[in-house]
Amino acid sequence: QVQVAESGGGLVQAGGSLRLSCIASGSISRINTLGWYRQAPGKQRELVAGISSGGTTNYADSVKGRFTISKDNAKKTMYLQMNSLKPEDTAVYYCNIGWAWGQGTLVTVSS
Repeated sequence: QVQVAESGGGLVQAGGSLRLSCIASGSISRINTLGWYRQAPGKQRELVAGISSGGTTNYADSVKGRFTISKDNAKKTMYLQMNSLKPEDTAVYYCNIGWAWGQGTLVTVSS
């Protein structure tokens, strides 16, 4: 059973950037369901970005053109590069790889 852990959250001003990382305990190369989700206070968890085993990506409309999801199979790591951050991006961000979920990392964007 793969386990995952996120890192890279923090406090940033609007317009700034952060990169989240999600490291897995096992191989991710054949896992077809990988993604980043977020949950803001009082809201449901939502998909931010997904990537397939072959590298096909998809994004929520709210982050298209600002966020980039990627993965490095050799490092067993998935990334989320977040640019042009907005206050509405403030949320706990969760990594999902297969059946595994991380504990979440808080991203706070100040105006």
